[in-house]
Amino acid sequence: MMIHPATAHFAMVLPVVASAFGIAYMITETETMSKISARTALVAALAMIAVWYTGEKIAGPAVAEYLSAAGKAELLEHRDLGRYLAIAMALVALIQIAGCRMKKSGIQIVGIILTIGVMAVTFLQGKDGGEIVYEYGQPFKMERTQMYLKDAAVTAEETEDCDEKVEAYEDAIDNIASDSDEINQNVLGLSASEANEGDDE
Repeated sequence: MMIHPATAHFAMVLPVVASAFGIAYMITETETMSKISARTALVAALAMIAVWYTGEKIAGPAVAEYLSAAGKAELLEHRDLGRYLAIAMALVALIQIAGCRMKKSGIQIVGIILTIGVMAVTFLQGKDGGEIVYEYGQPFKMERTQMYLKDAAVTAEETEDCDEKVEAYEDAIDNIASDSDEINQNVLGLSASEANEGDDE
């Protein structure tokens, strides 16, 4: 299973948690809640950096070959926004930590408000990631499937040998199955057993 889909879930949830603790601090203004808010913001920043790294270095190159030109353009935008979100969340966490250590509630509140902003943009980033997989990846998979079947049909028409006809279609089926396994693992982050479970339902 790819690391990016797993880390993406943490990057989506942790800014929400950090925002919730931040709002709790804004209401209570206690030292304990100040520390919790700042530390959860730091954890959220680390998760954001991790998901950006796994996306740019691992998932992006693996997914790109399955995408159309429009899908590749969307992937580049997704990559760039991921980088900006990682930088933004790291800076926001530093602001919150500085406010906590200096006991300056105004500074920390600014950091909390910025955390909420990062959280909102993260939801948009998650939506874009889903579109890359399900709107751009799956149609391209179908194009490849059609290509394999057309090639098999051409081969079958050019030969009179029944065994060669059967072999051409068997090769097409093998290629389709191989592509399906690669897409399940590299694009959807599913193991073979998980993909089979999804087919059975």
